[in-house]
Amino acid sequence: MTHVDVLKGQTLQWYLDKEIELAQQMGQNPTGEDDLFFTWVVPPTVIYGRHQSREAEVNEAYCAEHGIAVVQRKSGGGCVYADRGNLMLSLISPDTHSEAVFERFLQAVADVLRGWGLEAVTTAHNDILVDGRKVSGNACYALPNATIVHGTLLYDVNLNALEHAITPSEQKLSKHAVQSVRQRVTNIRPLLPAIHNIEELQQVFTTCFLIKAFRLG
Repeated sequence: MTHVDVLKGQTLQWYLDKEIELAQQMGQNPTGEDDLFFTWVVPPTVIYGRHQSREAEVNEAYCAEHGIAVVQRKSGGGCVYADRGNLMLSLISPDTHSEAVFERFLQAVADVLRGWGLEAVTTAHNDILVDGRKVSGNACYALPNATIVHGTLLYDVNLNALEHAITPSEQKLSKHAVQSVRQRVTNIRPLLPAIHNIEELQQVFTTCFLIKAFRLG
């Protein structure tokens, strides 16, 4: 697996486009290609899945009032909120067995968190929970010659903005036995006193993830 240095301070759409660019380059010269991995941080943004309704999942009035961008991604999955307290993760693989790539990614992320002493578990909905609360949401989609996986890692996200910017249905909340999205999620910063900011998290997580992913093959 190879770490890719990408420009900092770009929009979420820029990073999604970078994923596709790297995947297409990978498909043009598949011989000996390795998995690519990079992390990124964006200004406040709501990202909703390809099969979701923007009107149903996004509080557009709140987002407009608070300068929160709204972007639809090509992968499936649910609606998430990201800001500068959230670490975004991207994996691009020449392996077209997307389910296997996705599983390796999820296990590597969970293994990193467990290595830091957190009781991280994966779910059937491709989330990662710590102490029963979601700290990472992930999605995957396939191109003809590559697989793209991306996800979130909630470090010090503005949970008030998260709660108001996205509007999951009551049915979805009841499925998780909670009354609000805020009850479902948590930040990991209070659990990691040795890591002082998102920049440090980005560096440490990248190193640990590359080691864990290599061991998983």
